[in-house]
Amino acid sequence: MGVTRARFVLNTAVAVAAAPFATSGPALAQPEGSETVAATAVAGTHTSFPSIKHVNAGLLNVGYAELGPASGTPVILLHGWPYDIYSFVDVAPLLASQGYRVIVPFMRGFGSTTFLSSSTFRNCQQSVCALDVTALMDALKIKRAVLGAFDLGARSAAIVAALWPERCTALVAVSGYLIGSPAANRKPLPPQFEHAFWYQYYFTTINGLDGYAKYLDDFNKLIWQLSSPKWNFSDATYERTAAAFKNPDQVAIIIHNYRWRLGVAQGESKYDGLEKQLAARPKISVPTITMEGDANGAAHLPPAAYRGQFTGKYDQRTLTGGIGHNLPQEAPQQFAQAVIDADKMASS
Repeated sequence: MGVTRARFVLNTAVAVAAAPFATSGPALAQPEGSETVAATAVAGTHTSFPSIKHVNAGLLNVGYAELGPASGTPVILLHGWPYDIYSFVDVAPLLASQGYRVIVPFMRGFGSTTFLSSSTFRNCQQSVCALDVTALMDALKIKRAVLGAFDLGARSAAIVAALWPERCTALVAVSGYLIGSPAANRKPLPPQFEHAFWYQYYFTTINGLDGYAKYLDDFNKLIWQLSSPKWNFSDATYERTAAAFKNPDQVAIIIHNYRWRLGVAQGESKYDGLEKQLAARPKISVPTITMEGDANGAAHLPPAAYRGQFTGKYDQRTLTGGIGHNLPQEAPQQFAQAVIDADKMASS
């Protein structure tokens, strides 16, 4: 959860200056017919996926939901922490009804996704999670896909779009550009920003490791409440997702992710080349729609702060009405519409 700390350092001046304009209209006109899905979808309509499939992909046996025709344009939807595929439980059928082949995988450490080998290092540095996406595409024989994502998933999607644009038809990313580096993240920030990252510091301690394992459900439910303060989710909604946290690698993966970000845990040297490229903050040239909720309680920057990272066709949409961090689940119709519109941008 949360934005890359480096963006605060690099863009604080821009962010402050741009803040009054954060909710301005889209930079690109919405395509004709774009109201179709948005007008008919209702959040909370669906409570389950038809089935969960599995495929060996890279280092993992990936659990994923698949909806829509096999011949449809592929769309891959990527969740973050502490969430799971149920963030897209309403989005996926909306897209399938429009003829898309929709793939919704559990990321490493979540749900039924498991490591193929018990000896594999439980690594969650950013490049590795992005490689999970391309490995899944290879396993499913998908050459290119529209990527739609938020939180950790949005970071992975952005990396694929930046480093391997030939694999990404278009991108929909909540909270914009999330690529960073441990070196940039170690730079001190003003206190109000550091306060927003309390959980990252907690996870670097022994108490954080033991506490997350002991109070996992309480901790993650608190993050939901803080990140989406106006989302009145039910116990049943939370519990559906909480089942994904029972994955045996959940604690190791999440703790490593945040420790690696702050440079207090090592990644793997074989990925150093990729991380060097990502530390340079590569531009994203594929057609992109970035999204933000007006009640996102997680630390995030206004869209103007990351606008320059997107060099292709671009649209920014800020949703009103109390939409928080888990935007796809809180506003599925708008998220699904953004995926459709991004695909149209790519073909226009």
